[in-house]
Amino acid sequence: MATNTGNAHTVGLRPDGTVVAAGWNKHGQCEVDGWRNIVAVAAGWRRTVGVRSDGRVIAAGRKSEGACDVTDWRDIVAVAAGDWHTVGLKSDGTVVAVGNNQYSQCNVSEWQGIVRVAAGYLHTVGLRSDGRLLATGRNAQGQCDLDGWRDIVEIATGSSHTVGLGSNGTVTAAGWNELGQCNIGDWRGIVGIAAGCAHTLAIVADGTVVAAGDNRYGQCDVSAWRGIKLPAGRGPASIGSA
Repeated sequence: MATNTGNAHTVGLRPDGTVVAAGWNKHGQCEVDGWRNIVAVAAGWRRTVGVRSDGRVIAAGRKSEGACDVTDWRDIVAVAAGDWHTVGLKSDGTVVAVGNNQYSQCNVSEWQGIVRVAAGYLHTVGLRSDGRLLATGRNAQGQCDLDGWRDIVEIATGSSHTVGLGSNGTVTAAGWNELGQCNIGDWRGIVGIAAGCAHTLAIVADGTVVAAGDNRYGQCDVSAWRGIKLPAGRGPASIGSA
């Protein structure tokens, strides 16, 4: 299961390590038929990124911003794809990033002890092993103002907002809230989170789903969903949304 989808394409990871993709393919972002031994995938605006079982990374799609320049990465265990930049989490808890760096969203070389990474439109967030967060990049809406967050076990990023799942099942959000995507303060018993461009989703422990934010296309119409489970192997996992 992809950790996120692109703006106009969707990526799936099969149990046998192959990858499928559907949707907009102007830049070749869906040309993944030959990929093998993939253990994780992510999709940005115009590209697809995959982590191989040997820790190397492959990418397909738009190359002009440098976000596909990942062939020399090694020991990668997870990737995240923003609109214009790609972030990789290494097995030693350090982080690498390539692509557009106009707002310093790729300035992650000094990060240590990271267990999760997420990439928004122009910002990057890392979850540390102690439950605290690091953030870099564009902060015009406060999406990087995360210094006071504690005991976080999962993170998700929308275009301009950041969401954190606490160890007690509550959710915290910061950043752009014009459409109510950060109005999640009363959520309880949450076990998984995800963030689309301008909406936020969460899986409740009873298998139901809650949502807040932009609903122009019915993307928040999830109140009737039941029996939703977390993707295997993610622990306090996130569900994919864009």
